Amino acid sequence: MIAPLLDVAGLSVDVEGESGMTQAVKRLRFAVERGETFALVGESGCGKSMTALALLRLLPQAGRIAAGQVRLEGRDLNRLPESAMRAVRGGSIGIIFQEPATSMNPVMRVGDQIMEVLRAHTALRGAAARERAAHWLARVGIADAVRRLDDYPFQFSGGQKQRIMIAIALAAEPGLLIADEPTTALDVTVQAQVLALLADIQRELGMAVLLITHDLAVVRQVAHHVALMRAGEIVASASAADFFAAPDHPYARELFDAIPTYAKRGHPLSAAGRRARAAAITRTIAMPSSASGACATSQEIVLDVQNLCVHYPARGRAWRRDWIKAVDGVSFALRAGETLALLGESGCGKTTTAKALLRLAQGARVTGSARLAGRDLLAASRTELRRLRRDIQMVFQDPYASLDPRMRVGEILDEGIAALRPELGAAARAERAQGLLARVGLPADASQRYPHEFSGGQRQRVAIARALAVEPKVLVCDEPTSALDVSVQAQILDLLRELQADLGIAYLFITHNFSVVEYLADRVAVMHEGRIVECNTARAVLYEPDHAVTRRLLEAVPRLDFDHLQTS
Repeated sequence: MIAPLLDVAGLSVDVEGESGMTQAVKRLRFAVERGETFALVGESGCGKSMTALALLRLLPQAGRIAAGQVRLEGRDLNRLPESAMRAVRGGSIGIIFQEPATSMNPVMRVGDQIMEVLRAHTALRGAAARERAAHWLARVGIADAVRRLDDYPFQFSGGQKQRIMIAIALAAEPGLLIADEPTTALDVTVQAQVLALLADIQRELGMAVLLITHDLAVVRQVAHHVALMRAGEIVASASAADFFAAPDHPYARELFDAIPTYAKRGHPLSAAGRRARAAAITRTIAMPSSASGACATSQEIVLDVQNLCVHYPARGRAWRRDWIKAVDGVSFALRAGETLALLGESGCGKTTTAKALLRLAQGARVTGSARLAGRDLLAASRTELRRLRRDIQMVFQDPYASLDPRMRVGEILDEGIAALRPELGAAARAERAQGLLARVGLPADASQRYPHEFSGGQRQRVAIARALAVEPKVLVCDEPTSALDVSVQAQILDLLRELQADLGIAYLFITHNFSVVEYLADRVAVMHEGRIVECNTARAVLYEPDHAVTRRLLEAVPRLDFDHLQTS
């Protein structure tokens, strides 16, 4: 019998915190065969990423491997000296981290970062190493690779940075690739390209992949075997075919129930949401609803955008200024209680549109009209803009970058409430902050902790709580669930629906997750090259698209066929 490439037996990881020692990973046992894609799935904070770090012995200072063996081609990595582990990292095992922007050196050219791996793990040097680095950059789909070796990470888009991370991880042609949420921040077309790229290189090199993800549709598309983690333990393990055909563990069925679809519109996705809805029925005033299940909307237009243009100065000659047209004539109206989803490929102008509306497009020439409840957002003075920001808030895509790492979560929430709701006293602000943290599903002590003490999904919940703290009329959500696993995503979507029904908040929802759009959006606007090319009801855009761009996006969406899932 041929031994597996990676054999993990009884792996336990302890992490020391303020409340004492916590067992983050408990007696983990699994094996990854050569050429296999093994998917490790589960809730945010369940121990998936901690497992990946333990395999490479890259645990944070507070963590330690308490027990177990990690055998790679028969060698127990836990018994190797650190000098030998340096040869394993990047040589025998490559890793793609979840956030490429924070895992790449910002002051180092991308070519040097690839060549650093080649010098450490291969015999290539000088011109040969540079040639190989250019090969990998071209292999992962970066155009004009030779020239772009000398560019820095900030000169690439999010999708391109993820491709560069793949090039760095694969430069020494490792036998095992650990891919930690490799497509989380990517739009569907780039995600499809990256997944196809990984599959192609995997076949070419005969490489095994340990895929860590919360996207079950991606797992269904690429994985051979699935292991489901919960609270540090593997609770179910099966071939991908068996896992999706007949999930036998209650937690697996709970995850499938939490996946948003068009058919579930108007119905809570999470168990907590279903309990809350049952309680709401007993209240005197029931939640507004509609026949289609979408949140009830009014005719009142709260945000009216007409011919919005956002142009950035480009490098040009001294006597002539060229402009990059990031947004070029966008118009839409958003009504109270309505959700408008803004879709499009990476770089099409979605986030730039959102930033322009909040006056955060620094260095840009912004023209057109944007009226918030009749008041001009673009022409408002600084004093008036401060008042307007009580009515429009934003949840950013990267929660770690948008939360001050030196402030406790309670202080972060209090700062926003105090600035925009000065009539509230300290006690009222603290009560509101604590209630919001509970409402977004965070523990009671969350207000006393720092952002780095939370998982990625938990940090996003903090960001949502901060945005909702002043009860805005319009909430701009820029990929608010991209970092969340399906069960936490379900809680957030239930929360957003509930708040919209109770408060009549309008959502401008920027996302690449089509299942979220199916579930939440009343209308959908599709952007391409700075313009809206199609805007209609959610049903019309999703099921009867008019524009070729929309059809291409829909064709790239990985889907689960719920007709074949026995989840009841």
